[in-house]
Amino acid sequence: MAAEAGLDLVEISPNNNPPICKILDFGKYKYQAQKKAADQRKKQKTQDVKEIKMRPNIDTHDYEVKMRSVKKFLEEGDKVKLTLRFRGREMAHLELGMELLQKVKEDISDISKVDQEPKLEGRQMMMMVSPLK
Repeated sequence: MAAEAGLDLVEISPNNNPPICKILDFGKYKYQAQKKAADQRKKQKTQDVKEIKMRPNIDTHDYEVKMRSVKKFLEEGDKVKLTLRFRGREMAHLELGMELLQKVKEDISDISKVDQEPKLEGRQMMMMVSPLK
């Protein structure tokens, strides 16, 4: 029947008893499957990690600008890595950095969850947050 129609006999499910076959144009079928897979790859969203760098003695306006960026990144579905860099004598006041990161955590608690609590690595204090699903 497939030869008469000028099409191919394609085995769909070989494990069934009896095996299931379809009469179709196999080239067209492969092309449509390839297009469908490419379309799905195009639609999927990868989650990037965006980094926001701050200093412990940041001014209020600068802080608000950074927070707008953080909120925008979280709304787009990206993770955000907040990095606080200490220079010189700022290392003597690590509690200021911890207070700043706690303030950030409170400000974005409604749209994000904390993946990694603030921790000190050398002269940098880092915290990782991701959007709520």
